[in-house]
Amino acid sequence: MTSNAQVGSVSEARGPAPVSVLVVEDDATIRRAVQLALERYGYRVAVAADGLSGLEAFRAGAHDLLILDVMLPELDGIGLCRRIREESPVPVLMMSARGDALDVVAGLEAGADDYVIKPVDTGVMVARIRALLRRATFLPDAEGAAAGKSGRADHILVFGDLSVDTLGMEVRRAGETVSLTPTELRLLLEFAAAPGSVLDRRRLLRDVWDYGWEGDTRVVDLCVLRLRKKIGSGRIETVRGFGYKLVRG
Repeated sequence: MTSNAQVGSVSEARGPAPVSVLVVEDDATIRRAVQLALERYGYRVAVAADGLSGLEAFRAGAHDLLILDVMLPELDGIGLCRRIREESPVPVLMMSARGDALDVVAGLEAGADDYVIKPVDTGVMVARIRALLRRATFLPDAEGAAAGKSGRADHILVFGDLSVDTLGMEVRRAGETVSLTPTELRLLLEFAAAPGSVLDRRRLLRDVWDYGWEGDTRVVDLCVLRLRKKIGSGRIETVRGFGYKLVRG
C-alpha cells in the first residue's frame, strides 16, 4: 500500500467523532497495512479475516463503512456483500487484487458502492471512503431538486407510480417504500432534479460518486441497473451513446 500526503486527516474533515470502518481481508499483511493506514487518518478500524467472521463483526457492531476483499475464505466478498445488502444500506467499498472486470462487475452487482484495486494507494482509498461517507450523510437542496416538477417548490416529486420525498429521503413505488442505498438514492435524486434530460456517465461519476478524476463508468451502469430493478425497468431510459434519463410519466 502506498501513501499520498496530500490527503488530510479525517479528523479534520469529520470532527472529533471517529468513523468506524470494518475491513474484511484474509491476507494478514494487507489487512494490517490497511488498518494502520486508515488509523493514521483518524478512523476507528475493526478487522476480520474471512467472510463469515466479517458477517459476524458487521452484525455485532455499528460500522459506518465496510471494505471487503473479493477473494475471502468461508464466504467470499461477493456473497458477503449480498448478505449485508439484505440487512443494511451501509456503504461498501470492494477491493480486488486483479482488477479483473468480472470481479468488479460481480461486486457492483452484489450491491457494492465502489471498488479499488490492490495494491491500494492510501490517498485513493481515503478519497473513495470520504466520497462514500458524503453520499451517506448528504442533505440535498430540496427546493432545487423539486423544481423538476412543473417548476413548483414541492419536496414530493412524482413520476408515474414513483414518488420521491427529497426532504424525508423516502422513495415509494405504487405506495410501497423502496429501500435504496445512499448511492442509489443520490443517483435517483440526480435524475429527479432533471426529468427528461439526458445525464451522461461522466457527469454522474462527478456528481454522484464525487470523482475528481477519470472513473470507471461501469460503476454508473451497474448502479443504474440495480436502481431500475427497484423503481421499475422503464423508469430510467438508456440513450445510446449519451447516457440515461428519467422518464417523466
